[in-house]
Amino acid sequence: MKSLFYRLLILLSRGTGIWALRFISWWVATGFFCFFPSRVLVSLRFYQALFPDRGRLFSLKQAWRQYHSFTSVFVDRILLLEGGRLAHSSEGVELLKEAMRKKTGGIILMSHFGNWEVAAHLLRLKGLRLLLYLGKKHKEQIESVQKKSLEEQGIRVIAVDENGGSPLDIVEGIKFLKDGGLVSLTGDRVWGREQRTVTVNFLNHEVSLPEAPHMLALLSGAPLFVFLTFRSGTGKYYFNVSEPKYVKAESRQERGKAIRESAQAYAGILEDIVRNHPEEWYHFEPFLGRKIIDNKTLEASGVN
Repeated sequence: MKSLFYRLLILLSRGTGIWALRFISWWVATGFFCFFPSRVLVSLRFYQALFPDRGRLFSLKQAWRQYHSFTSVFVDRILLLEGGRLAHSSEGVELLKEAMRKKTGGIILMSHFGNWEVAAHLLRLKGLRLLLYLGKKHKEQIESVQKKSLEEQGIRVIAVDENGGSPLDIVEGIKFLKDGGLVSLTGDRVWGREQRTVTVNFLNHEVSLPEAPHMLALLSGAPLFVFLTFRSGTGKYYFNVSEPKYVKAESRQERGKAIRESAQAYAGILEDIVRNHPEEWYHFEPFLGRKIIDNKTLEASGVN
């Protein structure tokens, strides 16, 4: 769903009521579902792995729900940009505030689940200092469409290129953490082929996750928080922040193991959440790798 969809929704939100916006976005999602079969096949494969005991028709139905649930991401984002309000409740946000008070800072692992952009805006409204790492493609899309960028909302943004960013990007993140700020990184999407990754077991498939969040936690000593967003109703959200997790290694030789264990723990949390809220999984590009037959193969993959 490209930037044209964003622009169309913004225009509709100004000229019609929210009901019309939701109605038309539903039909746009239907069009994408019907006319982009290669994308639908990606979702179909994912849901077949998520529900291996169910038939192909069931997985196709889940993909249909996924596409139409995704329209809420755009509608709610535009609602915020146009001055509207979204109701929300949260659990664990006080842990982030405590990390700021103690000046330890914290690393927030965001996922392409729920609505992470709305979550970032609402976290900022709670007085949290945020530094957000985004892939350049994501940043360009946001800047070209949104009336007010994330920076204008008081959120610092660092655009990371497809090579995984420069050492200066990491240094800036560590400095922000030492000042007691919160650094947010994507935990489930790799931006480019040159980016360092960790191979984990997800739904009995190999999946490559970014190494950066776990490496940053290891180098800085800052706690790592898994942040998840759930849509609890029309215009309503529930945010959950996990207990702080620390990535530690006694020696340089043990760093790889510590990073793999941290990434696998995150993958386990994500897998449990997706099982309970399958329609809010918003990965439309291939995510699952080869099926795991022998765990020794996975262990050999390690950090790439």
